[in-house]
Amino acid sequence: MVSVVQNVAIDCSDAYELARFWSEVIGCPLHPEDGRGSRETQVTLPEGPLLYFNQVPEPKTIKNRIHLCLRPTTSREEEIERLLNLGATLVTDRREPDGAGWAVLADPEGNEFCVLRSESDRAAMSP
Repeated sequence: MVSVVQNVAIDCSDAYELARFWSEVIGCPLHPEDGRGSRETQVTLPEGPLLYFNQVPEPKTIKNRIHLCLRPTTSREEEIERLLNLGATLVTDRREPDGAGWAVLADPEGNEFCVLRSESDRAAMSP
C-alpha cells in the first residue's frame, strides 16, 4: 500500500489573493467555488496534486522547508521578469555566468520558490 499526494498546502494570510497570484504564475484556474473572502482556496493543476491555500492567523517567519520549483516554457529570464511583474520578489540569484543555475523568488506573502532553466535554455548549453 502507498499514499497518494492529494495537495500541496500553503499557509497564508489571504487565501484567495495568494491563490490568484499562483493561478497567474502557472496558468491554471482557481476552483470555481472559490472567491474573495474564501479562507480555503484551490488552484487546479492539469496533472498531480492541487495547490491548496489555507488562511492562517500567524505570519510566515522562517525559510520554507518545502518549496515549488518551476520550469518555464519560455526562457528562464523571460519568466523571472513576468513573475516579478506579477508581484514576486527576487530573494537569491543563483544564476551562473555560463547560464546554469536558478533564481529564488518569493510570492507576495514571502513563500520562496525557484525558477529553473527552461528546456530551451538547457538545450542551448548542451555541447
